[in-house]
Amino acid sequence: MRLSAMGDILHALPAVTALREAHPEWRIGWAVEPQWKPLLAAESATERGPAMPLADRVHVIPARRWARAPLSAKTLREVRQARRELREEQYDACVDLQGAVRSAVIAKWARAKRLIGEDNPREWVARWFFSERVMTRGVHVIEQAIEVMNAVAGEVLPVREPLLPVDPAAECEADALGAPFVLIHPGAGWGAKRWPTDRYAAVARALHDLGYGVVVNAGPGEESLADEVAAQSGGYAMPLRSSISVLIAMTRRAALAIGGDTGPLHLASALGRPVVGIYGPTDPARNGPFGGRFEVLRHPESKRDHSRHAAPEAGLLTITPDAVIQAATRLLRGEP
Repeated sequence: MRLSAMGDILHALPAVTALREAHPEWRIGWAVEPQWKPLLAAESATERGPAMPLADRVHVIPARRWARAPLSAKTLREVRQARRELREEQYDACVDLQGAVRSAVIAKWARAKRLIGEDNPREWVARWFFSERVMTRGVHVIEQAIEVMNAVAGEVLPVREPLLPVDPAAECEADALGAPFVLIHPGAGWGAKRWPTDRYAAVARALHDLGYGVVVNAGPGEESLADEVAAQSGGYAMPLRSSISVLIAMTRRAALAIGGDTGPLHLASALGRPVVGIYGPTDPARNGPFGGRFEVLRHPESKRDHSRHAAPEAGLLTITPDAVIQAATRLLRGEP
């Protein structure tokens, strides 16, 4: 159970990858919101393979839409269908990596003999749904997810680079972009995490001078941010509107990714690409880049704060384009 969101699903992937590699014969299902299914399976995938490397079955659970119309005929019909599908699989164990009441309730639908979750989940009430609670000690959420997964594996699993789907159509589309290029991700979950677009534009101009193309990712609802970066760069950056499958394929080919605490940056880290993380109110030790080559820029006085403030956090604004350009240059040159 890891229904959403993009970054959180990506942080859960190493644990499931480790479980899959340790027990290739086990049947694994994953419950996920529909918009994030491409992180687990290409559109054409029907069975486990390169296009669906981890799960034998992906259960699409539109829980957020259900919450907006809980008593509608469509919701009730879909809930019954989801419960039936989960029970038909006859799972022996269910691991809730979301730690929310919503995910715990849906996990109960499977009627698995074991329902495993963190002893201190994100929503405290969720712990009372678990038949087994795991006290995690890891700092990073990836480490915490692996500790929870150890309980179902019955062994200590290693940290593995996560497996993501290979969508042939998306791979062909990404090939057309050419190389080398850098991906910039100006969006984030809320304003306090967003570094200003004019600073990203300054970085884009510098990268162009170094001989790199610059592609600015525009996630849903963030199209204006990508357009601003492109315009302010003087046309040296190209905004990209793509599906998640194409974004995965393009990230595989990127020389570098730059952005704040946002799903596409975690995607780059998951795929082993060099990453420059620009952090403010969220703690990179807990949910920053993990493994591979990366540099994280964060003011020492920035405090962890998940309040949804609209304005960029003060510490975030102390990070200059020059600092980002220098970090990017070091990574692109392969310097330690």
